[in-house]
Amino acid sequence: MKKTSRRDFLKLAGATGAGLLACGAGNALANEGLQVNNDELGMLYDATKCVGCKACMSACKRVNSDYGSLSYEKAKFDEDGLWDAPSDLSGSTRTLIKLFKESEKRWSYVKYSCMHCQKPSCVSVCPVSAMTKEKISGIVDYNKNTCIGCRYCQIACPYNIPKFQWEKAVPQIVKCDLCKATNLREKGITACAEVCPAAAIKFGKRKDLLEEAHQRLKDTPDKYVAHVYGEHEGGGTNHLYLASMPFNKLGLPEIKPEAPAEFSEKIQHTIYKGFIAPVALYSTLCFIAVKNMKKHQGHDDDHQKGDK
Repeated sequence: MKKTSRRDFLKLAGATGAGLLACGAGNALANEGLQVNNDELGMLYDATKCVGCKACMSACKRVNSDYGSLSYEKAKFDEDGLWDAPSDLSGSTRTLIKLFKESEKRWSYVKYSCMHCQKPSCVSVCPVSAMTKEKISGIVDYNKNTCIGCRYCQIACPYNIPKFQWEKAVPQIVKCDLCKATNLREKGITACAEVCPAAAIKFGKRKDLLEEAHQRLKDTPDKYVAHVYGEHEGGGTNHLYLASMPFNKLGLPEIKPEAPAEFSEKIQHTIYKGFIAPVALYSTLCFIAVKNMKKHQGHDDDHQKGDK
């Protein structure tokens, strides 16, 4: 009977592992394709309507202060602390309005808050399911009682939305949850959309928001960039944008239509599914280790015989 060399074993193990992974990948591609759900809840922000009053920011903190520990952030120019003027989303700010100015005649406000992705990366990477996505509403929610503070969600989010409360003794992640436990429950609408005096924020189902956005593009094409941001980016988001300036100049990242979470989950669900790859790898390493031990033991025996 022909003996199997270490090289032959490694080739066999590699081929077997690759075959198993290929089967797993095929199953992942077949079973985990991204299905966009346009019945989920979301918001349409029209930057051309926004007047920068920041009423949405104030309402967000007022309504959700008890639920999310949202304190006011003093501006650098305001020694008395009379103004809430955060410069970015933070552990105390879920919603932010910023001004981007390209020239004296070309400028725009933009609203930042959780994008509530169709396939959220933060949910995909969370090891303890502190980040979840509701099946019906599509709200990407956070459970502070489950969170272990690893902050993987911060790293994974392509929009840089989740923030950590570094200054708190018992910190948590802060992000928009569409007023799930507050205004949405009580009034059926987010606080920011309810108070916006210019109707720059529209709340509703994703399909209705997309229809509205495309109708605006059709009615006044010269007013907008001919694109609904969030319709396809990253697999689609439920927070949609219209603007007169290019979105990358408003601080919104250029993202491919493929959801980042789809790629990472294919790797996780194929390489680690059933521990196929780890078992193959550890088996190979054990084989090599045993062979090396026998080889060294043989050399030691030869030396001992030579000494005698």
